[in-house]
Amino acid sequence: MDDSETSLSALVPAIADRMPELLEEVRTALEGDWPDYAAFLRENHLEVAVAADAALHRLVTLVEAGDGEGAGELELFEEIGRQQWQQGRDLTHLLAAYQVGARVFWHHVSAVAVESAIAPRTLAALAEAVFLFVDRLSSSSARGYVLAQSEAAANRGRLRDELVGLLLSDRAGQAAVRAAAARSDWRVPAEIAVVLVEPDNPLGHRALARLDATHLVFHRPPLLGAIIADPSSPGLRSRLAAALRGAQAVVGVAVTPDRLPASLHVAEIAARLQRTGVLPDDPVFTDEHLDAIIVHRDARMLEALRSQVLAPLAGSAPSSRERMCETLVAWLRYMGDRQAIAAALHVHPQTVRYRMARLHELFGDQLNDPEMRGRLSLALGWGAPRESVVPATAPRRGTETPTSRPPRAPG
Repeated sequence: MDDSETSLSALVPAIADRMPELLEEVRTALEGDWPDYAAFLRENHLEVAVAADAALHRLVTLVEAGDGEGAGELELFEEIGRQQWQQGRDLTHLLAAYQVGARVFWHHVSAVAVESAIAPRTLAALAEAVFLFVDRLSSSSARGYVLAQSEAAANRGRLRDELVGLLLSDRAGQAAVRAAAARSDWRVPAEIAVVLVEPDNPLGHRALARLDATHLVFHRPPLLGAIIADPSSPGLRSRLAAALRGAQAVVGVAVTPDRLPASLHVAEIAARLQRTGVLPDDPVFTDEHLDAIIVHRDARMLEALRSQVLAPLAGSAPSSRERMCETLVAWLRYMGDRQAIAAALHVHPQTVRYRMARLHELFGDQLNDPEMRGRLSLALGWGAPRESVVPATAPRRGTETPTSRPPRAPG
């Protein structure tokens, strides 16, 4: 060991004598912006002094050995970073506090070194070691902070996935849901709604990624979507409409948490109807289309209803059948207003008169029956079928069959 190294080791007692003053100066420097750290130094003065003295010896040893790693310190400061995250503190505050401590420490060390006539080369090596040491401690704390953050996020993701499974299940009790929500740090709102997007739509993925943590995003093949908290809150509907535009999305009916499985079922039907063009909205809000969802939820039932109520048209030519269906749709929609029907069909009112006369001839008094009009509205309320679904032959008017009811008696 040469004279400069001996002189460097000789600094330790002199710096140790300054340690109480040094720590008090650090505490004062932290008081303004980081009072919590200053309070820690004040309340744990002896422990901090012992740790600082050990760090001083370690630093001098590292400089003399030409080794800057300090594995033990790195593990300690990584744990400090973890605790910083767990306590909900900002990492930048901790790193700034390190820099404050390093500046004060170097101020005292350099003063002692100059007083002791340490060789400039040795002093420069010591300065480099001090700030490299602090950089590595800062990196270790940052690594610990990020690891704790990632572990917490992964754990929360797992817990929230379990919560989603309970909310979407029709077999989970509310006590289990609330316990899972507490574990995953999610407040159970009074109302929730489900959003479904097409899994292959990139806009849908991006829209879900932008949702904040108050909502639960999930991917449970074949379903991709989110559980929306407080869907009736002011402005949320319009924000969802803007965020989901182009994502082939469906927004379910707002319900209490225990009713979410039923709302999901309705949303899945709406998503199917959106894909087939029955519900062309973008996005589809199911509470605006419950009637269409009810009527179209089972294509075979709708086909059977149309076959039944349109049976009087069975004997007509396909083109005539199509015109008669279109006229019936308009007649139902505009409550018999001939001018409005003509405008909707782009025909002359006289043409409407002729067609309606023909329809009355085919249907007879059934068109005057409120119940029959209601069934026609269900069958045709969303437009005429692409191909009129009717039996091969029409029953004779006035003959009671399973597909034709007699009109109600007047009065």
